[in-house]
Amino acid sequence: MQPADKSNLLRSEAELKLEQARKDKAERIKELGSPIEIPGIALAIEVRDSIAWIAENTTVIRKLDLLTGKTLQLFRGHTAPVTSLTFVDRLPGSGQADLLVTGSWDKTIKIWNTQTKDIISSTDAHSDFVKALHVIPSLRLLVSSGSDKVVRLWDLSTVADSRPLTSIGTLSDHSRPVESLQTRALPDKSVVLYTGDTMGVIKLWKIAKDARGTTSWLITPVDELKHHRTRVNDMIYGDGLLWTASADETAQIVHQPSMPGAKPIPPIQHNASVKAILPLARTPAPAEETHLLLTGSGDAIRLYDLSTPEEPEFLAETDAHSRDVTALRYWSRPLEPAKGPPRSLWESWIVSTSLDGTLRRWKLTELLHPPPPREEPSPPPVNLLDEDEERELADLMGDD
Repeated sequence: MQPADKSNLLRSEAELKLEQARKDKAERIKELGSPIEIPGIALAIEVRDSIAWIAENTTVIRKLDLLTGKTLQLFRGHTAPVTSLTFVDRLPGSGQADLLVTGSWDKTIKIWNTQTKDIISSTDAHSDFVKALHVIPSLRLLVSSGSDKVVRLWDLSTVADSRPLTSIGTLSDHSRPVESLQTRALPDKSVVLYTGDTMGVIKLWKIAKDARGTTSWLITPVDELKHHRTRVNDMIYGDGLLWTASADETAQIVHQPSMPGAKPIPPIQHNASVKAILPLARTPAPAEETHLLLTGSGDAIRLYDLSTPEEPEFLAETDAHSRDVTALRYWSRPLEPAKGPPRSLWESWIVSTSLDGTLRRWKLTELLHPPPPREEPSPPPVNLLDEDEERELADLMGDD
């Protein structure tokens, strides 16, 4: 993910035109979305309160204040691009500061003290790039996936001991790298784990504590979903629905568990790869906004009304970035004292990241009613007359 040196490469005319078009677009939209430029490219992001935690291709994790746009801290320790991050409580119910968990192209998982920036634990996790991380708080487990096509489960109960994580299981049934992870809680305190790969296959696994031993786990394959044709880029579960975004240019919503006889929800078609999906039903958004779905497709952010999920209604599209949108996150932003109705202390914002190296902050109402596309300035007229001919033409017109 490091920028390539193209100074010694022959470049096609199409590539040069594309690069120029991106530069022109970056100039046109440079003020949209209150942009914050970062030195690298955000490969993953989490928003907590008004802080963005960003995994960058520059090998660092950036802690950034969304209100001021200023970097508060940099976490250094990985030796390659950082691809994923998540958080976990140090000890359940202890009230102690959260721990930051990160995965990287250097094949390791690192756990950090968010206050001191110290690395508490470093684990050689995969034989190839770490691609995704997901915490299961109820089971005190961390799930990781990699380009090695393997999914691993790690015991978080000993994380405070500053030792490498202990693996409690390995899933190696995928034939392609696993890009995304998600879980669904079950009534018996077990969970269903969803693992989505670059072929579009989503496998389901039941994970439960073995009643016969305190340190044993049962991992059982449950099902397989094949509603995507290629790479699963993003997954979110909630309220009986699995929301997925794919490189096959669709966002899809499927009932989970499956409901025999239920009317299927049609795929939401896009004109480019869908890399990010954000149903506001899965955020702290006000009730009147929870019917909205946002997707990041190509360099645009799209909004849909899912009041009737079986009939998604397209609402708006914002030309948001000059390159592909990579992530969308909800931000409940505090209102300034002088703004907004007295009854409301918060308003809904969306944070987007992109391959263009910017993080942008959008008021939800701004995305619902995007500004019209800015018209390209007309090129200046080409003057085909020399000075003497211009003078002669002026004299003739004056005579007329």
